[in-house]
Amino acid sequence: MIQDDAFYRRVLDNLTFTALLFDASLCLSYVNSAGERLLGASARQLLGRPVDDLFPGSGQVRQLLGHVTASGETVTRRQLELDLPQGDRITADATATLMDGAGSEVLLELVPLDRFLRISRDASLVSQQDVARELMRGLAHEVKNPLGGLRGAAQLLERELDAAGKTALKEYTEVIIQEADRLQKLVDRMLGPSTRAEEQETNIHEVLERVRALVAAEAGPGVHVARDYDPSIPEVRADKGQLIQAVLNIARNAAQAVGERGEIVFRSRILRNVTLGARRHRLAARIEIIDDGPGVPPELRDRLFYPMVTGRAEGTGLGLSIAQSLVQRHGGLIEFESAPGHTVFTILIPIDQASEEQS
Repeated sequence: MIQDDAFYRRVLDNLTFTALLFDASLCLSYVNSAGERLLGASARQLLGRPVDDLFPGSGQVRQLLGHVTASGETVTRRQLELDLPQGDRITADATATLMDGAGSEVLLELVPLDRFLRISRDASLVSQQDVARELMRGLAHEVKNPLGGLRGAAQLLERELDAAGKTALKEYTEVIIQEADRLQKLVDRMLGPSTRAEEQETNIHEVLERVRALVAAEAGPGVHVARDYDPSIPEVRADKGQLIQAVLNIARNAAQAVGERGEIVFRSRILRNVTLGARRHRLAARIEIIDDGPGVPPELRDRLFYPMVTGRAEGTGLGLSIAQSLVQRHGGLIEFESAPGHTVFTILIPIDQASEEQS
């Protein structure tokens, strides 16, 4: 067996992908170091455990190993969704091979794809949002000029009505001016923040506590607003006001989602070796706003951060778009996962200044 040969064992232990060897009864007989990290346990705890213990859920891995054992073929399955013992889920390419001269032992190789899929998804998201933002800015600039002319004409008409003594008709010009002002504010929001970021050393938890206090004051008495912070997160170099606005936009959406009764949780954690867009960062702060509302409608999920996309009749659809823009100014990104009863918006902000391009 391969674990009897110290040299080959060292080779397998230094591989970056997971190598698992299963015996004829589909119980684990060998795991390399990458496999221990993936499965969250030591080899001593893992050896002898059946395949369904290691990959609970659908039985995809057991079916794959059974097919290879019966046919003798080497089989690869792409982008399998696999549940792990600790409750995590990964996407991985899996290759199973029947070992020559080893009875019915099957070698399973797993190459986790989550990092590569996330890099691709994040890059696509940023690109799509940049295009949408430029289109909206172009449209907003086109609207501003005639809007200013409309407001000016209404003001001139109002003066003429005053001079003619027809003050009763001024209510109509006032409506025009008020609506023009409202549209002007909407256009300004579409254009996004006009001020440059004033970066300084910023405590993430001061930002979260400011927003938490605001949301708690605005929410109904049946809404519980909780905190779960990692005190080890160092200060980040950021514009504190812009981060408050970004977090507040997301948190207010959460408050509207839960309505009169529910729970909102502000959570912070530190991440190591994180890729954001096309850059690799040694450290990043992860901020999560979690709510137990009904979740994001499926038809909105692919375009939720686009301007003017909203699930509420009274909403403008600019809050999340602006939040994403503000976070991207800091080299970060906003992601979300949503299901009925559990929605998580995650803000990722790099902490370290030095980062390297991904190839």
